[in-house]
Amino acid sequence: MDLEDLSKEIEVLRRKMITVGLSEGFTSSKTIKISQILDRLINIQMGLQNCLR
Repeated sequence: MDLEDLSKEIEVLRRKMITVGLSEGFTSSKTIKISQILDRLINIQMGLQNCLR
C-alpha cells in the first residue's frame, strides 16, 4: 500500500465513521472501533510522510 492508497483508505474510513456516528451515535462501540482504526492509519500516514522528507 502506497501513500496515495493509504490516503484513499483514510478518506473512506472517515466517511464511514461519520455515517455510523450519525446513525448509531458518536460514542457507539462501532463508531469508536472505526475511529481507532482511522487513528492508526493516520499515524502510519504521518510516519511515512516524515520518512519521505
